[in-house]
Amino acid sequence: MAISKIISECLDTLLHPSARFDALASARHRAFIAPRLLGSLAALAAFPVYLVVRGAPSALEALAFVWLIAPILLSWFLSRTGRYESAHVLSSLSLASLVMVIAALTGGIESFAAIWLVLVPLEAALSASRRVVGFATALALSCATVLIAAGQIGWLPAPDVADLSHGAVMAISVAAATLYAAGLAFGAESLARTSDTLLSVEEERYRLLALHMSDVISRHARSGDVQFISPAVEALIGQPAQRLLGHGLFDRVHVADRPAYLKALSDAARGEARSVEFRVRRDVPRDDRGRPVASEFVWLEMRCRPFEAGAAAKPGDNGVVAVMRDVTDRKLQEEALEQARAEAIRADAAKARFLATMSHELRTPLNAIIGFSDMILHEDELMLAPERRKEYAQLINDSGQHLLSVVNGILDMSKMESGNFEIAPEPFAPRPALLNCCNLLALKARENGIDLVTRAPENLPEIVGDPRAFKQILLNLVSNAIKFTERGGVVSVEAVVEGARLVLRVSDTGVGIAAEDLKRLGDPFFQAGTIYQRRHEGTGLGLSIVKSLVGLHGGTIEVSSEVDRGTIVTVSLPLAQPIISNVTTLAPVQPAGPKLQDYQVKKSA
Repeated sequence: MAISKIISECLDTLLHPSARFDALASARHRAFIAPRLLGSLAALAAFPVYLVVRGAPSALEALAFVWLIAPILLSWFLSRTGRYESAHVLSSLSLASLVMVIAALTGGIESFAAIWLVLVPLEAALSASRRVVGFATALALSCATVLIAAGQIGWLPAPDVADLSHGAVMAISVAAATLYAAGLAFGAESLARTSDTLLSVEEERYRLLALHMSDVISRHARSGDVQFISPAVEALIGQPAQRLLGHGLFDRVHVADRPAYLKALSDAARGEARSVEFRVRRDVPRDDRGRPVASEFVWLEMRCRPFEAGAAAKPGDNGVVAVMRDVTDRKLQEEALEQARAEAIRADAAKARFLATMSHELRTPLNAIIGFSDMILHEDELMLAPERRKEYAQLINDSGQHLLSVVNGILDMSKMESGNFEIAPEPFAPRPALLNCCNLLALKARENGIDLVTRAPENLPEIVGDPRAFKQILLNLVSNAIKFTERGGVVSVEAVVEGARLVLRVSDTGVGIAAEDLKRLGDPFFQAGTIYQRRHEGTGLGLSIVKSLVGLHGGTIEVSSEVDRGTIVTVSLPLAQPIISNVTTLAPVQPAGPKLQDYQVKKSA
């Protein structure tokens, strides 16, 4: 291949480095190719002038000029292959070969050229490769050893320094070696400066990337302490990154989520990638002094994996690198979906309870109506007496009234759940309404052998509410208490004023309610105990209607009960009508035994 073509390819590589090399590699390639091309081209350009002035060159001079072609070939080799270390090895071989030949012809180890062997490992140092430096050092030492041994044996010819004295030649050689070493030093400094610049640019690129990412990047020690965290955490948590170092982030993790947080970091430190979701306290907003005035918890998802610091790192430098992002919106959506799923399950269960309950509550009175009406229709054949016909008519009427109450309860419950049930609040005296309801149910209590005790002070103040809804609350609660109390039991109804609220307590000594049923009490069509083994009639809507009516009045209802010891239902209503809501909370409470007896009246002897 022609020298001009080789030079052209080398210059093209110098001006347009290949895309396969990174920035630092390209800089090293340019540092290798540029001085060799420039030096060789300058020497070749000066060769004709040298011939004119000097005349025919000696053997040594011709060898030196021939050697000038070697850097061009090395530059071409590097530009074509990209093998940087191999190019430095060939360069060391080329320089050592030239020094070895000249020294052998000019006096061996005492030759002016022998000092250039020192430059062989120095030049190889630019490769930044220990293997190349080691090879060049061994090569230079080998050449020096061969020169010493050959001189001692007498194999080397007598020195020939032409017209120049030995001292002058040595001075020129030392000066040339010094200049060459200076060039190597400047090249090394240029490479170091380029490396620092590229490193600074790379660090700035990663710094900007970490600064503008919405996700938070963090590095943790094996103990879990935060060693680095990106500035994006300030927008996420409301705290500067500096305050979250060490235990700063752990202190803000929700107490219930700390075990999972530490376990994920521990597993990642052992070499297992992990993902965990946890809550972190976020400060919002800040006052004039920059202090947070409120805080809330946000959900974060953290993906962590082991961080390998490299072979040159100190023991203990390896830790965990993690990426965190805000997943609060997703968690809220999951909670909403879970709540909707639970509502669907409850609705399906309510439908099943409705079908199971209505199959009994509707069929029984309908069968009675059809059966007794059919008997009245055929009274001529059955020869019914007037008293019997009257009894059948009464049974038909009772069954019809029962059906009407069931249908009214279902319709009222439907209106309340759809938000279409309206109340008409007005001032009224609660004591007469309470006594009236108890009087209506007194006969039923006596028939069941139950004592109905009423406690209502005469000085009860007026309350703003719907009188009809108030009576319905009392009737449902007292009738339920009578229904589930065995013969010989006691039902107590009490009304007191506590602060700005009227408190109604209906207690009984009945069968009670199991703890697992308390949390479901108040659901439509739900009845405590097994549905198909009920001992009492009812649709399971009574307490649901009470719950909704109390909510419409802005009140609360609590139920406490123990199996075979009785039940206490406490309703608290505001004396003045507040903002009306059709939702209330039924709070089941499981009290201790002695407290349950506080509102129960023992049957007198």
